Amino acid sequence: MQLEDKTIIITGASSGIGEAAARLFASHGARLVIGARRRERLEAVAADIGKAGGRAVVVDGDVAEEAFAARLVETALSEFGGLDGAFNNAGTTGEPGPVAQMDPANWRSVLAVNLDSAFFAARHQIPAVRKPGGSIVFTSSFVGHTIGLPGMGAYAAAKAGIIGLTQVLAAEHGPEGVRVNALLPGGTMTEMAGHDADFHAFVRGLHALKRMATPEEIAAAAMFLLSDQSSFVTGTALLADGGNSISKS
Repeated sequence: MQLEDKTIIITGASSGIGEAAARLFASHGARLVIGARRRERLEAVAADIGKAGGRAVVVDGDVAEEAFAARLVETALSEFGGLDGAFNNAGTTGEPGPVAQMDPANWRSVLAVNLDSAFFAARHQIPAVRKPGGSIVFTSSFVGHTIGLPGMGAYAAAKAGIIGLTQVLAAEHGPEGVRVNALLPGGTMTEMAGHDADFHAFVRGLHALKRMATPEEIAAAAMFLLSDQSSFVTGTALLADGGNSISKS
């Protein structure tokens, strides 16, 4: 029960890695505030968690809006009396394409959902977790960190920005006992990955393990960063990428 008696926020919890994290964290004793835009999907996840003996409270909204970040924290405080950690996982790739031809609206949207949301999360979560053992995790990416993937300029810029923000937050709040880390998944079989078999084969080939991750595998890495098992880990960009970053074959 790695997260027993911990209250944790998860964004992007209606599907993919976020949903897998919600189910895994609940099974390890966490009390959850789960957020995403699709309320019906969130309620289905929360219902399943409840049937299994856990507890998850639903807050629907858009991570690009600061008011949503505030509501997530307020709900954790009102429902569970505090906040111990957060997995800020929601994100988007936007419309891929060369930077020189990219619509500025697409650029702004990708940065809003991925990077502005991290800023808003930190503004509201840090005061609530400001205590020894507090842990905040942001989902970043190997894109923009270990490789430059053509067509992914906005996504790469946003995800690289998350790593820089993570490092500063870890330095600012380490003396208070708060840990802040970024998790960098490799290719993962989620809705965002689509259903194109040829594309999946291509992505598998980029990884040293020659496969894509399951959402549960990435959720397990997030749980490590949120649990006391990672008590001396902060300011990191933790790769859970199946060897993507080191594979050239």
